[in-house]
Amino acid sequence: MSSTPQPIRGMQSLIGEEVDRFHAVVAAFDRVRRLYGFKRVEVPILESTAVFARTMGETTDVVSKEMYSFQDRSGDPVTMRPEFTAGIARAYLSEGWQRFAPLKVATHGPAFRYERPQKGRFRQFHQLDAEVLGSADPQSDVELLAFADQLLRELGIGGVSLQLNTLGDGASRDAWRTLLIDYFAAHRSELSEDSQDRLERNPLRILDSKDPRDRPFAEAAPVMTLTAEAEDFFAQVRAGLDAAGVAYQLAPHLVRGLDYYRHTAFEFVTDRLGAQGTVLAGGRYDGLIEQLGGAHTPAVGWAAGIERLSMLIDAPAPDSLDVAIVIEDDGRMADGWSAASALRDAGLSVELVASGSPRKRFDRAVKKGAAEIVVLGTQDGRPTRRIKAGGESRAQAVLGD
Repeated sequence: MSSTPQPIRGMQSLIGEEVDRFHAVVAAFDRVRRLYGFKRVEVPILESTAVFARTMGETTDVVSKEMYSFQDRSGDPVTMRPEFTAGIARAYLSEGWQRFAPLKVATHGPAFRYERPQKGRFRQFHQLDAEVLGSADPQSDVELLAFADQLLRELGIGGVSLQLNTLGDGASRDAWRTLLIDYFAAHRSELSEDSQDRLERNPLRILDSKDPRDRPFAEAAPVMTLTAEAEDFFAQVRAGLDAAGVAYQLAPHLVRGLDYYRHTAFEFVTDRLGAQGTVLAGGRYDGLIEQLGGAHTPAVGWAAGIERLSMLIDAPAPDSLDVAIVIEDDGRMADGWSAASALRDAGLSVELVASGSPRKRFDRAVKKGAAEIVVLGTQDGRPTRRIKAGGESRAQAVLGD
């Protein structure tokens, strides 16, 4: 006898309260998206591997260890997206979205990374994503952060703080990178193996290392000296957040390791999920589209894990049933379907109770918790209908006498 197939590790199916929480997050995202004028877009799950290798870097853990990549039947290397931003940037370039710039877009859906599953993190996970492409204005950063802040408030998630930093402009960042290489090189033998490997190619990543061997050196590392232009940009972002009522904390060691990141970097973090405390993160990536062969295109965006947000919200009320139709006489089935269609056309949710013992069908309808129960039967050979409702009957108004 063959065994029952089991789910692949890191993939999950949802039912009941879990799926209700999931869709409550998505519904709130869609409401707030509209308030801020972000257009809904869709991008493919499957992209050319080069889209991610060129934007995320061949040596990053995501590209080298975590991507679901394979050759399709034509022999082309393809990858199931590990995140949204690169695919949106590719669509911006190759599908003519530049004509809409500056473009504010939002989307959500599954992404895939082969990593160790843990609390709130799966190999197939789901993200919310919001991006502004083609705008160098610091007010775009403010709007994205206000969008994120309002989303978390709409979801009723407390205890979350916005950690904010600037990565400066190109000149600021390049000078800082040189300082960090010199500083960490003096302590090379005391760093973790991963940080020793990152020292020359990606020293900024050492700053967010969680390895206890690295933390003392990361916390004492030199901070960035901003150019006047970068200082002014960050000041405008902070002033906009203050005016919008978005609270934040400055986090001078919050970084993004890839070279195309500029200016604003941020994370919304909580202490309610243990070590995996980031629930929403993003930043300005003014150099990414150039990595895909496009012209210089300023852009900023964020992503949030739906699973993690789902764990932080109150359980939504389950769907309620408006009307249960009880078929006491099987000869009234056609009348039951007709009534159900009329009620559903009027916007009421309906279930038919027409199986099992006719004498027990009414009790089964009561257990469903319907606001109203319509009973179709016969008496003395004539069709009958009675309605049980707690107040004024909406079913009666639709079906008539």
